[in-house]
Amino acid sequence: MEGTNWIIRVWRFYRDGFRSMTVGRTLWTVILVKLFIMFAILRVFFFPDRLARFDTDRERGDYVLEQLTNIKP
Repeated sequence: MEGTNWIIRVWRFYRDGFRSMTVGRTLWTVILVKLFIMFAILRVFFFPDRLARFDTDRERGDYVLEQLTNIKP
């Protein structure tokens, strides 16, 4: 055990910990469902890709620069 690589020891620690979980599995399921909702579903409705209408990186850069420097009171 003394000469075992630390990465292998960490892997075994987490593997054995997840294997013996009971309530933790339900909590991880809830966490993964929430992450899916946040990144897959909410992103589509609340964070549209405003730069998709431009063809080149130069046009995208010009648009971003214009939006950052255009100060509205």
